[in-house]
Amino acid sequence: MMAMFRSFVSASTQLRQQQQQQQPPTSGSCSPASPAEGIESQFSCPICLEVYHKPVSIASCAHTFCGECLQPCLQVTSPLCPLCRVPFDPKKVERSSSVEKQLASYKAPCRGCNKKVALVKMRSHIASCSKVQEQIANCPKFVPVVPTSQPIPRNLDQQELVKHCMDNHRNDPNKVVCPVCSAMPWGDPSYKSSNFLQHLLHRHKFSYDTFVDYSIDEEAALRAALALSLAEN
Repeated sequence: MMAMFRSFVSASTQLRQQQQQQQPPTSGSCSPASPAEGIESQFSCPICLEVYHKPVSIASCAHTFCGECLQPCLQVTSPLCPLCRVPFDPKKVERSSSVEKQLASYKAPCRGCNKKVALVKMRSHIASCSKVQEQIANCPKFVPVVPTSQPIPRNLDQQELVKHCMDNHRNDPNKVVCPVCSAMPWGDPSYKSSNFLQHLLHRHKFSYDTFVDYSIDEEAALRAALALSLAEN
């Protein structure tokens, strides 16, 4: 039942994002109705979920990502687009100048102080915004699922966990428990991924709570998904 709900919500969310990307805003600023909507979400990388940084586009499918986020895919023999899973030629990935121009043209409110900031400067603003840093400080702390002698990284969200493992554990052959999966209601805290890094890259490109509301039961979730599907049709 929950799997059906997730597929409903995921499909409707992807459709809404595609429609937003096809209809860019006409003004230089916008006040989004919710965190999941608005101009900032239209210019956010599907992998890190932040405003594009040095955006690049895949020629075959035209999907755009941060250059750094797409880099791991370019290091494999037969890469697949992280979004649509279509094979692509790594030699046909180019810097997206059109997206860069839009980032310089449009503004959006900071998620912390609500100040209107040009999208091209949003990342640097967020890094120095005291309100955002306060929100980060109040986030739940990362806790390992098994005892470890390694220093525990602080204030890691899901995307930062992926980056941390890419930077520090790229060649680690150990089988480990995925802390993201084990924290889910269906997670098995004893299951160890045979290739943890690839598991992170393929399974955790987004946060589950973007698509799943844990505050309602399965029956209410299914009703909400059906109502959303009917409303969009």
